[in-house]
Amino acid sequence: MTETHDDTDRPAIAHPSRKTIYAALIGNLLIAISKFIAATFTNSSAMVSEGVHSLIDTSNELLLLHGLNRSAKPPDENHPLGHGRELYFWSFVVALLVFALGAGVSFYEGVVHILAPVPIENAGANFVVLALSAIFEGYSWQLAFKNFRSSKGKSNYLEALRRSKDPSTFTVLLEDSAALAGIGIAFVSIALSRHFEMPTLDGAGSICIGILLALTAGFLARECKGLLIGERAAPAVEAAILRMAREDPVIQQVNGVITVHMAPDQVVAALSAQFHDAANADDIEDCVERLETRLAAERQEVTTLFVKPQTSRRWSGRPAPPAS
Repeated sequence: MTETHDDTDRPAIAHPSRKTIYAALIGNLLIAISKFIAATFTNSSAMVSEGVHSLIDTSNELLLLHGLNRSAKPPDENHPLGHGRELYFWSFVVALLVFALGAGVSFYEGVVHILAPVPIENAGANFVVLALSAIFEGYSWQLAFKNFRSSKGKSNYLEALRRSKDPSTFTVLLEDSAALAGIGIAFVSIALSRHFEMPTLDGAGSICIGILLALTAGFLARECKGLLIGERAAPAVEAAILRMAREDPVIQQVNGVITVHMAPDQVVAALSAQFHDAANADDIEDCVERLETRLAAERQEVTTLFVKPQTSRRWSGRPAPPAS
């Protein structure tokens, strides 16, 4: 098998999601502080849950930035294909935190306030903090949504979420969406608790926020698990590799290609091709170099290319005919 691996002459692909993550980080930190202050003075269970939610979101943004930085490290002796999957690992950790801490604390707070209800005081402070939080979260959500929409192509939003290879993009979007929904739940539960003078409704709101976070965490974990295991590149990327191979004069027949994402902007490809009988080792090496040069110019996300000379029968797994 012939391998080509060129870490030079390839322009780096920037992550457009960094700006989104920084905006969410600053916003969530300010929101978390505001919610905890309001919860201290008002005894609201839903506000405590929302404060924990925003604090966890802040930690998640730090983990995503850490994952982005780690995934950008160049290949080394122990990691010849690079560190790209660091981002997928830390994104999975984010999902676990949302479930274990966000949903867990919200459930706990809700149950405690239902079993031992405490009347809400100064509810107006809660409403002011929730309104400001909605403004900050709305701005962060707008940035995340704009970034996601620009990269989703012609797919619908749900399909684009499931097919996205960049967890730093869809994680922030889902977190901000859950945060806005949580703010709405907290607002309604506090308002109903005050209107009907039933503090248990505040605890029920906290439990609803916990359910929301558990569902969000489950979706994130499912998507990140698939990326950790290894997902193929988009059909357009595979089609481009096959097209370039078919256009090369040394290749007689292209059998197929296998791709896997190591990171959002790092794809490893294994190409199976049958070369003309007259092609020697130098011809094959020149062919591989041509393919890599074209990929570097047209498909920078393909960072590693393996080329395996073999017949179509070998590629399809059919047994060879018996010798006569």
